[in-house]
Amino acid sequence: MDRMLDGKVACYIDDKRVSCKTWDDYHRDSLLDLIVRDAYEKGEYKLSSGRSSEHYVNCKPVTLSGEGLSIASALLLEFIETDTAAVAGLTLGADPLVSGLAMAAWNQDWDLNALIVRKEAKGHGTGAWIEGPLPPVGSKVTILEDVITTGGSAIKAATRIRDAGYVVDRVVALVDRQENGEADEFMESVGLELYSLFNLEEVVNPPVYQPEYELTHDSEGC
Repeated sequence: MDRMLDGKVACYIDDKRVSCKTWDDYHRDSLLDLIVRDAYEKGEYKLSSGRSSEHYVNCKPVTLSGEGLSIASALLLEFIETDTAAVAGLTLGADPLVSGLAMAAWNQDWDLNALIVRKEAKGHGTGAWIEGPLPPVGSKVTILEDVITTGGSAIKAATRIRDAGYVVDRVVALVDRQENGEADEFMESVGLELYSLFNLEEVVNPPVYQPEYELTHDSEGC
């Protein structure tokens, strides 16, 4: 966890003070462990893209757990530019992610709101496509996704957000399945950059490591 020390952030693992880079590495490894254990299955599956695969990744058991969402939110927040007004994503996979990042940002005194993009317009009331506190038109919004295959869902969300008058140039995902680089090409074709915490190879063949925590005695924090 991170704590404030003399007005600066200090990082701890098991109550031992460590460098903040070690903290990030430790939590990235912890999140990968959760994804491998709770989100990955091998067999014969049909993906949301309509394709078949022997590898299935469903991050919801991770992002809908307190531990998983807390770690994922802290790590994904590092990919969000400081001039971003909101994070958004297509329901359902992105719902916990946008909420988690909004809370993680708030805990760092950053007013970053969450937007949920509907798959269909609301059937009553305003008929809205987007739920959440809308920032001023022209604001920057980053799209979040749990698992990227072709990038279709993220692009749908980006299109809806752009149509509402916002600037979208970045997509951040937990896992990129890396289907022959198709998602990157698809994103680039519509002016989006794709960033991800993990690729499918890391999930299928997770690295074996021995954690070594780098202790720090710097009283000024990180």
